[in-house]
Amino acid sequence: MISLADAVGLLPHRPPFLFVDAVDALEPGESVRARYRVKGDEPFLAGHFPGNPIFPGVIQLEALAQAGGIALLSDERYAGTLPLFGGVEDVRFRRIVSPGDDLVLDVTLERLSSRGGWGRGVATVNGDKTCEARLFFAIAKPS
Repeated sequence: MISLADAVGLLPHRPPFLFVDAVDALEPGESVRARYRVKGDEPFLAGHFPGNPIFPGVIQLEALAQAGGIALLSDERYAGTLPLFGGVEDVRFRRIVSPGDDLVLDVTLERLSSRGGWGRGVATVNGDKTCEARLFFAIAKPS
């Protein structure tokens, strides 16, 4: 089993497009609790919005998908595959996320097959929901 400290390394993502800093809990193939600290120096914040930086909702969705990717890739059945963000349903944005916030990412995988699967994600800051969605993962073999 992979250690929590090594779990982020399962992702193929790297800065500046890595939105998971740490994994706090992991049940391979089932669920993950991860987090990302919004530092404020992310390049896109300069334009979203000048003088009032807000962490974009679409990046919150990406962070949830990356966390879900860790839950998927930690399952030995999916080791060496490439989970792709295949779709999203039932998205709701509930609260603004700002620099300095610790975004907690909880994802529970619902159903997986060799070709894809669904998960449900909730992002929070200080226990308040910021974003929730149902996420579809397409599973590809890397080339």
